[in-house]
Amino acid sequence: MKTILLAVLFTFTALMVEAQLDLKYQMPDDDILSLADAPMPPGIRMNSNGDKAILVYRKSYKSIDELSEEELRLAGLRINPKTNISSRARYYYDIKYYDVKTKKESSIEGIPEGAKITNISWSPDENKIAFTNTVKEGVELWYIDYAAKKAHKLMGPKLNANMGSVCRWMKNSNEMLVKMLPESRPSLVNTALSVPSGPTVSINEAGQKAQNRTYQDLLKNPADEQNFEVLAHSELHMVTLEGESKVWKESGMYSSISVSPDGSQIMIQEISRPFSYLVTYGRFPTSYDIYGMDGQLIKNMVKVPLIEEMPKGFMSTRTGMRGLQWRADRPATLVWAEALDGGDPAIEVEFRDALYELESPFDGEKRLLVKSKLRYNGIEWGNDNLAVLYDYWWNDRTLRISFFDPSDASKEPVLFSERNYQDRYSDPGNFVSSKNKYDRYTLDIVNDDQLYLIGAGYSKEGKLPFVDRYDISENKTKRLYRAKSGEKLESISRMIDSKKGIILTRLESKSDYPNFYFRNINTGDLRPATEFENPFKAIQDVHKEVIKYKREDGLELSATLYLPVGYDKTKKEKMPMIMWAYPREFKDKSSASQVTSSSNEFTYPYYGSPIYWVNRGYVVLDDAAFPIIGEGDDQPNDEFISQLVGNAKAGIDAVDALGYIDRNKVAVGGHSYGAFMTANLLTHSNLFAAGIARSGAYNRTLTPFGFQSEERNYWEAPDVYYNMSPFMHCDKMKTPLLLIHGEADNNSGTYPMQSERYFNALKGLGAPVRLVMLPKESHGYAARESIMHMLWEQDQWLEKHVKNRVMTP
Repeated sequence: MKTILLAVLFTFTALMVEAQLDLKYQMPDDDILSLADAPMPPGIRMNSNGDKAILVYRKSYKSIDELSEEELRLAGLRINPKTNISSRARYYYDIKYYDVKTKKESSIEGIPEGAKITNISWSPDENKIAFTNTVKEGVELWYIDYAAKKAHKLMGPKLNANMGSVCRWMKNSNEMLVKMLPESRPSLVNTALSVPSGPTVSINEAGQKAQNRTYQDLLKNPADEQNFEVLAHSELHMVTLEGESKVWKESGMYSSISVSPDGSQIMIQEISRPFSYLVTYGRFPTSYDIYGMDGQLIKNMVKVPLIEEMPKGFMSTRTGMRGLQWRADRPATLVWAEALDGGDPAIEVEFRDALYELESPFDGEKRLLVKSKLRYNGIEWGNDNLAVLYDYWWNDRTLRISFFDPSDASKEPVLFSERNYQDRYSDPGNFVSSKNKYDRYTLDIVNDDQLYLIGAGYSKEGKLPFVDRYDISENKTKRLYRAKSGEKLESISRMIDSKKGIILTRLESKSDYPNFYFRNINTGDLRPATEFENPFKAIQDVHKEVIKYKREDGLELSATLYLPVGYDKTKKEKMPMIMWAYPREFKDKSSASQVTSSSNEFTYPYYGSPIYWVNRGYVVLDDAAFPIIGEGDDQPNDEFISQLVGNAKAGIDAVDALGYIDRNKVAVGGHSYGAFMTANLLTHSNLFAAGIARSGAYNRTLTPFGFQSEERNYWEAPDVYYNMSPFMHCDKMKTPLLLIHGEADNNSGTYPMQSERYFNALKGLGAPVRLVMLPKESHGYAARESIMHMLWEQDQWLEKHVKNRVMTP
């Protein structure tokens, strides 16, 4: 075994000598492969009452062949121009009927062979299920008759799913409004072969400030504009379940369809020119228009112009109508927000936003509903006299929840809760909703005076979800149910029947796959709804615990500790360790110290997880707390590096004190901002033997108008940007670093160039570094070939630089 290992290490070392390698996709060790290739149980989709369900089956990975299909990247969209659906869509390959009472599944007649299913939706009456199936020629429309267990094809490969949601059920549950390819459609421009007629020129002669994030997949030239316009155009067809189709609206760039609660009118969002090379399509000019069921225009509500410039700050917003939506408890009433501060968070005002409504036929004056002290963040509708208003402020992490009377704006809203939304222990939960006569979810008001809340239940004792009843007139909350601490972790999904006290909940343990149950909180009855098996039995007995420890400044931290498979705790053998983490910013120490992990959470080695390595003889410290705190006027990033190193040292010290690890053989890794963390830790500390950084950003001057939770721009805080950028300190980095990046990364800020330039700088200064660019992959990886190779790369790196590290004097 030792000879084989040395041969592998020698081969890997020899490969690394070359500048570039012609390396084929590799497979990881069987101990990793057996977990990575484990077949996953299906997902479940239930109706609102929990008495009907389907099982949906999906492969764990796509293939590199699928990712290699033609793709156009335009205005924030990634489109397969042959099939006219997102080129990154994840498909289900089968749907099965599921009897919730007997827990038996059965096939649905007519589901196509080799199906590529998405856009699954229940009809309003919950007797039918629509879905799309992507074939070589395009996207088809299907529906399932639930009672008959039979699938029917309604439309051939003529749908246009390029802009997302492609069909919308009508209230009668017998028709759908569907986006279809136009009858007459111009050809796409082949940008690789087209001859430019001139340069691309962008201007800002009026001196506007457009401080936007570094979006990717933007339009770049007139050819891109033309292709986006062609791909975005759809005709709207009304399609019946008998397969009859008629044009409902001529071709346009329709981004969204919304039907009024009573089914009498439809709101259409339509995009228009001019386009932008700075922002994605969501900020292109958009018209909000109301149509009757006959397709005739009733009223244009607003034409939102191109939005490239907005005031600075995360709490900035545009002026005019925004968030236009149907009021869920009225037949056909529109509601929206308008900024009272000009959309500028720097302007001090008593109220930030006002909420208005306008009833059909929309020819009257708008009516004020309520004003919000902070930035409007949503409404839950109840009835004519009760609704819930949410408003928040990012800068101090404040979230307010208030009751208000929609019929009388002169009444002062009643504050229900005001808290730091990062304070999970004080979360009062979410109000329970149920379907009303319009088949819309509204507040579940019982006995005209009572509401129910379901909470995640994070606390010092652990995650113990709860159900509360709130008496409105008495302003009192009574706890009806709280999960008990034990070997099972509970997560309440939703209320099934508030009067009977029946909830749909999920139970799991470190070795029991999550399954759903119906729990009666009044009687204690617990009835299983699913019986999914654990696909990862090879690690079901691995030791797992949440450990708590303190940073040098006294801040309490936590992490989930895994010991290697078969590890004998009595012998305390010193093992190598992998620490995996993701930094998070906080405005107070109390919230930063809260524990939200549980040792009873199911051990699930998803594709990017470090848990695979418990099967390779490593201790794993996963989800290690890495809070970055800035209280009061101080910003978290003002002391980013010192807090980052302090978090890492505290975690290593804690596990070392337990006697499990050789602290000279510790690796650190992370994805995205976790990769940024990793590079900084290797640069500014000597705590680690090696690092793994996936899809990160390393030079913050390339994201000059903010990143992550940093809203200051580079010119306001140049020292912060410089000090936080590992690229600026490449001369200090001497620890082996494995860089992995998807060459088609579309995440804001993490351009593939970030890893390429960082690698070049490190190599130029003699640092031990390896760069792996995964073809066709985005910010998260999807193809089985890519993921298996990634796991192989990580395993080889850890074996060489951590487990078999040779210490020099």
